[in-house]
Amino acid sequence: MSKLDSALEGWQEEKRSAYLYRAVAMAEAGTPRQALFEELAHAAEEQSGIWAGVIQAEGGAVPPHFHPDIRARVVSRLTRHFRPRTLRPILTAMKVRGMSLYTAPQPHRMPLNVEEIGRRHQSSGAGNTLRAAVFGVNDGLVSNAALILGVAGAAADNDVVLLAGTAGLLAGALSMAAGEYISVRSQREMFEYQIGLEREELEQYPEEEAAELALIYAAKGIPKDEAEKLASRLFEDPERALDTLAREELGLNPDELGSPAKAAIASFLAFAAGAIIPLLPFATPFANRPLAVSIGLTGVALFSVGAVLSLFTGRQAVHGGLRMLLIGGAAGAATYFIGNALGVALG
Repeated sequence: MSKLDSALEGWQEEKRSAYLYRAVAMAEAGTPRQALFEELAHAAEEQSGIWAGVIQAEGGAVPPHFHPDIRARVVSRLTRHFRPRTLRPILTAMKVRGMSLYTAPQPHRMPLNVEEIGRRHQSSGAGNTLRAAVFGVNDGLVSNAALILGVAGAAADNDVVLLAGTAGLLAGALSMAAGEYISVRSQREMFEYQIGLEREELEQYPEEEAAELALIYAAKGIPKDEAEKLASRLFEDPERALDTLAREELGLNPDELGSPAKAAIASFLAFAAGAIIPLLPFATPFANRPLAVSIGLTGVALFSVGAVLSLFTGRQAVHGGLRMLLIGGAAGAATYFIGNALGVALG
């Protein structure tokens, strides 16, 4: 891309951002956030002026008027009818800054120096990975147990149940893996695109970017003078500044982005680990009553998963285990009786 084309694209991006900032400010009328987004709109207009200067310097013509594209007009209209918090992922993808204001409230105060920002941005990736694994196991366990019980209710042949359960395990695990791959890949592509634009703007007008960051910190409760000093110190290190801009302006968390392939494999294994539990008795020739053993194993696994999930919800382990056992048991019982009724009707 030539420098002129890049400047034209930058001008268009900043004009679109200003247009959307005004839409968000209108939706936030009467709240402290309104002033922030109005100032961000003004800053975006000034930055578009910088790009206009580059366009003229390269011998190009600055468009006389900005015409928002269909996507920007649709998002603007949606913003008027729904709260910006609801549209945060869409606004983030369109590079509307300040979306970190709509994330879950932090349990600690805002940082007042660069070192505190570094600590605050340490990832809780291990805990998130564990929780995702537990949910994956739970999904495989409940869905395949329900499938197996439904087929067992309709047909007493263990070979049929084994075939259906194996197909359910593979189909579910592959579906989960494909969905996770697409999700992580799309998220990563969005981040790479946004961070690329942010890096370019940081090189083009670092002072204006620092001013925007100071505005966001001020909107979060830091005194204006301290917010400006903090932003200035952050911008002494370009890489740290870029990382902070991604988090605070765009609401993106680079630490949460991983490898799409690894995420897909982990999702496949977690689902399969849960789905194989109710299936094992039917694949073992030593089980005399595979259905009863399957129900017993599934019940123990459901209680265990519920107990482990209580670590993330703060509830008592027994309460979480019993709740999961009740929900999973109800799903399994319903599919068994439905399968039994269909088996009788079709038999």
